Amino acid sequence: MACVLIVKTGDAFPEVVDQHGDFETLFEKQLSTALPEHLTLRVWDARTNAPAPSLDTLAAIVITGSHSMVSDAEPWSEALKPWLEEALAKDTPMLGVCYGHQLMAAAFGGVSDYHPAGRESGTRTVRLTQAGQLDPLFRQLPESFAAHLTHAQSVIQAPLESTVLAHNSHDAHQALRYGPRQWSVQFHPEFTAPVMRAYLERQRASLRDQGEEPEALLASVVDCQAASSLLKRFLTFV
Repeated sequence: MACVLIVKTGDAFPEVVDQHGDFETLFEKQLSTALPEHLTLRVWDARTNAPAPSLDTLAAIVITGSHSMVSDAEPWSEALKPWLEEALAKDTPMLGVCYGHQLMAAAFGGVSDYHPAGRESGTRTVRLTQAGQLDPLFRQLPESFAAHLTHAQSVIQAPLESTVLAHNSHDAHQALRYGPRQWSVQFHPEFTAPVMRAYLERQRASLRDQGEEPEALLASVVDCQAASSLLKRFLTFV
C-alpha cells in the first residue's frame, strides 16, 4: 500500500510534545481524518542515518517544521536536497511547512536565512496573491486568512521558477508553488490554537526583546480553520 510520508525534521518544545504531541503527531491528527483508504501515513525522521525512502514507494511527501535553521546546512538537511529535487522531477506531490518550506526553496535554487526584521510569531493575517487565488490548492481560501506562525528564518529569495501564492507584511513568501503538485508554506496549518499559545508562552522573553507584547499576541490567537484545511485538501492531489 502506498504511503504519505511525513518527513520529521525536528522536535517541538517538551511541554508541547507532552500536551499536544510532537510535530509529526500534529500532522497525523489532521491528515488521518481525510486519508483515502488506499493510503497510509508513515513517519521518517530525516535526522537519522537511515537512507531516504525510495520515491517509488511514496504517494506524497509532507515535510515538518523544526527548531533547526536551514542556513546552518546540517549534513542530514543538505542530504535531503537532491532527494527533494528528484521528487520534484518525478512529480511526487509535496507539501513543506516552515522548515520544510525553507528547505524546499533552498533545494530548488532559492535562499533561506534569518529574516532581517526578526521573529514572526502568533496568529497573523496572510493574503493570497493573484496566482494564489487561481492555484488549485489555495483557491478555496479567502483572499485574506488567519494563520499560525513561528519562525526566525524565512525564504529570503524564492527560486526563479517558483510562484508566490501568499504573503503578508512580514514575509513576501508565505506560500510557494514549484510544480503542478508541489507546494510549501511558511505558516503552520497543523497548529491548533492551544499549540500556538504554548509556543508564545515559551517565546515571551525573545518576543519582548524585539519589542513585541506577548500578552497581546496571546490574546489574538484564534482557530485557523481556513489555513488548516490546506492539509486535507492536499490529499486530493495525491
